[in-house]
Amino acid sequence: MDIRSDVREFLTTRRARLTPDRAGLPAFGGNRRVPGLRREEVALLSGMSVDYYTRLERGDLSGVSGSVLESLARALRLDDAETAHLHDLARAASTSPVTRKPRRRPGADTLRPSIQRLLDAITEAPAIIRNQYYDYVAANRLGRALYSPVFAEPVPNSARFAFFNPAAQDFYPDWDKVVQEFVAAMRGDAGRDPYDKRLTDLVGELSTRSQTFRTLWAAHDVRYHRTGVKLIHHPLVGDLELTYEAFELPADPGLQLSTFTAEPGSPSEDALKMLSSWAATTDPPAPRRDVTADEIRNGS
Repeated sequence: MDIRSDVREFLTTRRARLTPDRAGLPAFGGNRRVPGLRREEVALLSGMSVDYYTRLERGDLSGVSGSVLESLARALRLDDAETAHLHDLARAASTSPVTRKPRRRPGADTLRPSIQRLLDAITEAPAIIRNQYYDYVAANRLGRALYSPVFAEPVPNSARFAFFNPAAQDFYPDWDKVVQEFVAAMRGDAGRDPYDKRLTDLVGELSTRSQTFRTLWAAHDVRYHRTGVKLIHHPLVGDLELTYEAFELPADPGLQLSTFTAEPGSPSEDALKMLSSWAATTDPPAPRRDVTADEIRNGS
């Protein structure tokens, strides 16, 4: 990925969305040719010269101090995820891809037996583990049942399912919101490790095959995917409204555990119980483990 281009477009899009009124500034001049703040306005709010801010917005974050980045984040009204992304971009800009050592990702495709036992011990809530490439690498029985359309794929991958499988728009009633969240989370992942070839290949594949992905990727939105409400229209039990919680697994870099629960006494709780009864009498598809790198890239 082109770090300078990512920095330039991220800062430009953040500046474009922020109006002088929202930033607490008077509009300089009546004839504004930009949709948001001007560079000199961002520089004023950040406490830096216009020339220095212009250098940053042109993509040069190499060697920029943390205090400068924090000032810029406050000026642009960045949230926590966007501020972390700005710092990630600065670290990447200060690291040469030639001298950089690849990150060890021991958890990308493997699961420790104790984690699988933990999954299996969760019996009343769907639970799924994915890696940083959005592959579903493990799940408990109810998790496989809940996401059975994804696990039915030769290589279960939530991003490819959302963008490439026509069934995704039925499975996710709020599909537009779901894919926005996917791309915003993936932007954050790419900022943390822009030289991860497998992630870069996934972004390239999604960009090549999906106009929607290309449009969302160009927006440079960044968002944490830690908790929220998931709407699912399951082919067997109908509509479900579930609260999800996502947890990083510190001992297994790259792996994330997600659990899903329904409001007590709600129709979604009844539907989840029906799904649990079905899962107890059948064998929902499990993720394949014996896949090749080409299969992962091609989703076949």
